[in-house]
Amino acid sequence: MSERDSMQYDVVIVGGGPAGLSAAIRLKQLAEQQGREVSVCLLEKGSEVGAHILSGAVIDPIALNELIPDWKEQGAPLNTPVSEDRFLFLTETEATQFPEKLMPPLLNNHGNYIISLGNLCRWLATQAEALGVEIYPGFAAAEVLYHEDGSVKGVATGDMGVGRDGEPKADYAPGMELHAHYTLIAEGVRGSLSRELDERFQLREGIDPQKYGIGMKELWEIDPAKHQPGLVMHSQGWPLGSHTGGGSFLYHLENNQVMVGFVVHLNYDNPHLSPYDEFQRFKTHPAIRTFFEGGKRIAYGARAINEGGLQSIPKLVFPGGALIGCSAGFVNVPRIKGSHNAMKTGMLAADAAFAALGAERHSDVLDDYPRALEQSWVYDDLFKVRNVKPALTRFGMVGGTLYGGLDMWLHCLGVKLPWTFSHGKPDHAYLKPAAEMPKIQYPKPDGKVSFDKLSSVFISNTNHAEDQPCHLRLKDESVPIRVNLAQFDAPEQRYCPAGVYEIVREGEAAPRLQINSQNCLHCKTCDIKDPTQNIVWTTPEGGGGPNYPNM
Repeated sequence: MSERDSMQYDVVIVGGGPAGLSAAIRLKQLAEQQGREVSVCLLEKGSEVGAHILSGAVIDPIALNELIPDWKEQGAPLNTPVSEDRFLFLTETEATQFPEKLMPPLLNNHGNYIISLGNLCRWLATQAEALGVEIYPGFAAAEVLYHEDGSVKGVATGDMGVGRDGEPKADYAPGMELHAHYTLIAEGVRGSLSRELDERFQLREGIDPQKYGIGMKELWEIDPAKHQPGLVMHSQGWPLGSHTGGGSFLYHLENNQVMVGFVVHLNYDNPHLSPYDEFQRFKTHPAIRTFFEGGKRIAYGARAINEGGLQSIPKLVFPGGALIGCSAGFVNVPRIKGSHNAMKTGMLAADAAFAALGAERHSDVLDDYPRALEQSWVYDDLFKVRNVKPALTRFGMVGGTLYGGLDMWLHCLGVKLPWTFSHGKPDHAYLKPAAEMPKIQYPKPDGKVSFDKLSSVFISNTNHAEDQPCHLRLKDESVPIRVNLAQFDAPEQRYCPAGVYEIVREGEAAPRLQINSQNCLHCKTCDIKDPTQNIVWTTPEGGGGPNYPNM
């Protein structure tokens, strides 16, 4: 195979989400203000910026106001201000609306906007490129590079044109090495490079495990008579049981479009549970179904969500770089928001990198970044809600919700409780043997409001080259049948929201696991929830995966 070429930059950023783009823009703004030259390169594994971006999303514009104060005049796609908040508790047939006055003020969405985060990232990319940032979509950062002293040197993109057998094909092209004085990792939740850096630099030593949810989302075009621009609606309760955390959202944006999503916390214990089927069942509730009857489903996607909050944030810096955005985990779970925090952390890391470059400190540890974070509104945003997620785990849905509401109200009244709950064990350790847990019978999709997995994957526009190495690796190929199937009834068949994992039984032959990697939405749930941690998600060829429009 050919040797890799290399390019040198001051800063390389991995990931074209809100954190990475904000960092890139901030670096170039600082350089322009001080009359300096700073070279910045951003890699994005999706076919275009925004192709892999999936979020609710209701955005708090606080970070955007700081980054680009005249964003309205510049045409940022924040077109639908929130006009109404509703919060429902669902039983199987009824819906009870909580009075808005009883909701903690922290959860108020007035002043926020319903957006497509993918479209916002596309707009941010145009702002970054106008400032001179080099953006390379379709190139996946697959490897961290190191100097002889162990500091991070940069990253290498994955080779293209490698066959399933690992041998180069006729269109083979080696990856490119991108060297930098500082490398900012903004690859999102449970990224493969972040995981490697965690282990190499022990970034999680003494830190609570990160907690996760699986979020699934659909974009619908509904009957104009049912459309209420600016309506934000959340729910808890049915179809999830009292000991399975999660909930829903419906956001009415412009053009008669509604975003509907469902989140299941991944510390559930019943291996028979299927988050995807819970989502489809949720839409059949009488209070929900009415919005979608007569409408058209346009898009579908899924993504893991960081839920650990303040006590799960790892050490953010290492020699030669830093973790920003969801690579570290700054989602505010009760507010169901993380984009504002992701953007701000990207800006703070950019400030630290710019200062270090100005002092000619290269491959240093950017200690100014975590210090600045602790003094920022991001820290305050997460501190106020730090006990809400672990309370749900400790006390169940009802008890945890009541405790979380009280805790948030006390903060609003200026009372800061002196304790911080621990999260305990990681999500994959919660599953109980299948024989000990009740089976769940899910209704057959009706094709009108609820749908099967394969039809959903189809409208995610997911595509991977068929003849490439499988990016879903097994540490031990015997484990899926010997352990997962035998003890947990192969939960990977159900926790994957795209039908990637399938137990195949052919005649009298022994069952086997089939991995349909071409269906993969890059949600990372398998890497998180596999009970034996035998599945490892790695980066496929750049440009593969979903291609989300307006998500």
